[in-house]
Amino acid sequence: MSQPADLQRELTERVTALGFEVVECKVGGSRRHPHLVLRIERPGARAGNGITVDECATVSRALEPWLDETGVGEGRYLLEVSSPGLERPLRRPDEWERYIGSMVEVLVPGLGGRFRARLVAVADGPEPSVELEFPKGVRRTLLLSEIKEARLVFEW
Repeated sequence: MSQPADLQRELTERVTALGFEVVECKVGGSRRHPHLVLRIERPGARAGNGITVDECATVSRALEPWLDETGVGEGRYLLEVSSPGLERPLRRPDEWERYIGSMVEVLVPGLGGRFRARLVAVADGPEPSVELEFPKGVRRTLLLSEIKEARLVFEW
């Protein structure tokens, strides 16, 4: 693989073919010692239905022969396959849709920072948006393009 984007695309395609969804795919490290980070889950998974250690191992074992064969990092790569965690990132409308009713933390530079709110609704379309309920019952609709970062908030 000549470029990190090519490697990310190929890893994502291979994980998808194994029946899992890629939540996050990062290629870091150096060209000679790449660090490949994959956060995976089952398609359509909801909170409490997380990926298992055995499933992560299965994906890792399935990818390693291909990585070795293609010569990624001359065989000196570090592959990390794990769950996205309880406070997983939210990016695409379908990810937001799955977690309606959950608490989220959003970074919205246009509103001046980071906020916690309950996810009330998702509207897909040419400009996908989410409706959030902030403390004291204040509701606001934000375009996904306005949200720089978003994560689920684990409620203890």
